[in-house]
Amino acid sequence: MKQSRDHSAREQYLSSFKTFEQGLNGKAGTPLHQLRRQAIAQFAAQGFPTNRDEEWRYTSLAPLLQHAFQPAQGGTLSPADLTPWLFAGPESPRLVLVDGRYAPELSSPGSLPSGVKLLNLEAALQQLPDLVLSCLNHQVDGEHHALAALNTAFLQDGAFLYLPAGIEVEHPIHILFLSTAPAAPAFSSPRLLVITEARSRATLVETCAGPQGRVYLTNALAEVVVGEDAQIEYCKIQQEGDAAFHLDHTRIHESCRSRFTAHTISLGARLSRNQLDTLLDGEGVDSTLNGLYLAGGEQHLDHHTLIEHAQPHCSSHELYKGILGGRSTGVFRGRIHVWPQAQKTDAYQANRNLLLSPEAEIDTRPQLEIYADDVKCSHGATVGQLDEEALFYLRARGLNLTQARALLTQAFAGELLERLSSPALRQHLERLVADKLATIAGGQP
Repeated sequence: MKQSRDHSAREQYLSSFKTFEQGLNGKAGTPLHQLRRQAIAQFAAQGFPTNRDEEWRYTSLAPLLQHAFQPAQGGTLSPADLTPWLFAGPESPRLVLVDGRYAPELSSPGSLPSGVKLLNLEAALQQLPDLVLSCLNHQVDGEHHALAALNTAFLQDGAFLYLPAGIEVEHPIHILFLSTAPAAPAFSSPRLLVITEARSRATLVETCAGPQGRVYLTNALAEVVVGEDAQIEYCKIQQEGDAAFHLDHTRIHESCRSRFTAHTISLGARLSRNQLDTLLDGEGVDSTLNGLYLAGGEQHLDHHTLIEHAQPHCSSHELYKGILGGRSTGVFRGRIHVWPQAQKTDAYQANRNLLLSPEAEIDTRPQLEIYADDVKCSHGATVGQLDEEALFYLRARGLNLTQARALLTQAFAGELLERLSSPALRQHLERLVADKLATIAGGQP
């Protein structure tokens, strides 16, 4: 029965692609559509991943395959609808896509320096075709990642950011992928391409969000190319609705002496799978991956990371923290891969989890795969409950049990939020995290 459902779902997406292709209005002969056709063939060959695949051992897509998702047709939102997801003032550049389509009436260039390009992907292909096509779909291997191939197959529009050499953007750049989730289950394929040249500096925030109580699918893919000596901070906020499915894959390519920091914040979705891969492909790279996931009810949040040390004298630092309540489940699988030539590697990886109920569950597996002999690498994982002595201490000083639990869980999450460089973004996430903790921590026995 399961194989039949997988086959049926694969055939449904292949049929949807034929309809999608017919509606391209003469664009079927473009280089972009050649990528689409190659991608749909890759997806057809693989189908959806199953629990037989080692990397999907703890995450089943069976709940997703029960729905016959169709490509989103494009809804509308008003400026007032953006309020829950905004954190910065008008000086902060903003690009908004609704159901996978560019929404110029909701977007704003802010105070971008001259030469910086913040465009929807369709416009970028018209203005900078050689630059876009030289990097688009070059970071992710669709032959081994079926969901990434599915995103490319249905790629119609997306977000594009280009930073010229030596440019510094003062205010955070905010890219929003929003779903309207009409009555019929629909899926969108958000796409992000970021190209930063040497010595550029910027903070980029990506938000994926949608309404509560509606079934929809977001299948996102991001590619980030970091130039030599560039300093990039990238924050991914997942705020999908409680009945939604969120799948995303981010691939980063880091060049010599670059400084890249990623913050992955996962709060929403019924089922979410986040994969973040980074290639340290130059000497002297310093890479940091931070992650925070909060789940309650029967949510399932899965995080996979891969840090590839491909060159010598590089360092990476990874810390993911999870807070799980109710009957929720979490998955963390992080792998550090040190290539033979990557001598003098310094890598650290940690996953720490806090379980707020006896029904909550976490499957954690940090891994080291080392083929060089002159390295310093370590990893570890912890799973525990709130400290009873700390709870007693706080209650002895006048806090009730709910207040004491909330204070301790907020402190646990706060360690990661303090690492954000933007005060406005940090305050925004502190509010979101506090609201989420109120729903998963306050009601626990």
